[in-house]
Amino acid sequence: MILRGGTSKGAYFLADDLPEEPALRDALLLSIMGSPDPRQIDGIGGAHPLTSKIAVVSKSKRPDCDIDFLFGQVGIDKAKVDVTPNCGNILAGVAPFAIERGLVKAIDPVTRVRVHTVNTGTIAEVTVQTRNGHVIYGGDARIDGVPGTASPIAVEFLDAAGSVCGSLLPTGNAVDRVAGIDVTLIDNGMPVVVLEASAVGRTGYEPRDVLEKDTELKVRLEEIRLEAGKLMGLGDVSSKVVPKMALVAPPVAGGHVCTRSFIPHECHTSIGVFAAVTVATACVLPGSPASRVAQIPPGRQKTLSVEHPTGEFSVVIEVGGTEGNPVVEKAGLLRTARLLFEGHAFAHEAIAHSAEAGRDAA
Repeated sequence: MILRGGTSKGAYFLADDLPEEPALRDALLLSIMGSPDPRQIDGIGGAHPLTSKIAVVSKSKRPDCDIDFLFGQVGIDKAKVDVTPNCGNILAGVAPFAIERGLVKAIDPVTRVRVHTVNTGTIAEVTVQTRNGHVIYGGDARIDGVPGTASPIAVEFLDAAGSVCGSLLPTGNAVDRVAGIDVTLIDNGMPVVVLEASAVGRTGYEPRDVLEKDTELKVRLEEIRLEAGKLMGLGDVSSKVVPKMALVAPPVAGGHVCTRSFIPHECHTSIGVFAAVTVATACVLPGSPASRVAQIPPGRQKTLSVEHPTGEFSVVIEVGGTEGNPVVEKAGLLRTARLLFEGHAFAHEAIAHSAEAGRDAA
């Protein structure tokens, strides 16, 4: 099935339909998506990082979860399926897919699906509107970056902190000096390097297309990213999609912080789910670059509106601890999803035969 999940689009597969051996699985997925090729003309990929994604879904092996979900970021011009990061947008489509494929029984009026993200070991509860055993896709919920409205899907992350790096702040600091710039190295579902846009000579309000063509900025951000990757325990990240980069600035459209996100070498048209959660978390850390520009609402439960090039992304977080040492206890958000296509995808014959042989051997 192909589903739009949040502001991304991906191909969703049952794990039982794919080889267990990662190399065979990835070769099959690359062939189906049409990679490596910048147009993905010989496959079903969308020739953009936001539309070259896959989900591999199965009943969970964990007693406390319903579904296991493996996310894959499929390289466009590289023959690589990166299963290092999470993707909260594709996660939003996992519960509808699981219901559609009979892995989870729908319960009226809402079905709650506990999803274990295999990539990072994190758990999220995804709540889907259902009626008469079927997913309701139509509704009044709207998210920026997607035209029209759809049924709301609530996503609550139960243990996202340190999902990839092992701790919320891999260096233990809210502020580190990296390549001459003050940054926060943080992972609340996605490893992100957060820095003030002004620190690299930008306002943080530039249109996405302007930043996409800003080669000088991209070179500078990559310099920071490569050094940050080592400090975050990620090693050489030159061929990895994490950490992402987030420029922050004071809000200008009624939100709480303004962002320009790089994923990591393209400027995002909006901002990814986990990147938004992670940036919102950085905003409540005293002394961090994000806290210097953000306007933080009071109270234990905070709804932070993260502005981005095409609108805003609301993140709900619960903050405990003390004023000097806050602890983000919960993070959640609203997404939508829609089933776009159901059918058979074909790999190149030689690759399909190899995958079938590997599956039979397993």
